[in-house]
Amino acid sequence: MLISPAYAQAADGAASAGGGLASLVGIAPLFLVFILFYFLMIRPQQTRMKALQRAVDAVKKNDTVVTAGGIVGKVTRVEDRHVEVEIAQGTRVRVVKATLAEVVNPTANPAND
Repeated sequence: MLISPAYAQAADGAASAGGGLASLVGIAPLFLVFILFYFLMIRPQQTRMKALQRAVDAVKKNDTVVTAGGIVGKVTRVEDRHVEVEIAQGTRVRVVKATLAEVVNPTANPAND
């Protein structure tokens, strides 16, 4: 044989002794990706959802809202779980508050394009 058994056993023992540090170095990029993913994706989404929930809870008469289906209308009546929205002159629909996708600020001025 070209390699003696004693030399092969010593090399195997040396590799297993440093295995703990090598596995930690191998897992570290995974932790870094998760932390980056949390700060760039999860946290901003949570803040947007909290802001939308506050806006939906504070919806009042004469606010302009957009539903999840894309219907835009003016709020005519607010109840606990439902909102009545006027989508055209004399056309009113009842919408579940949870399906409101956006509450448009009625005092905001439109852009003059």
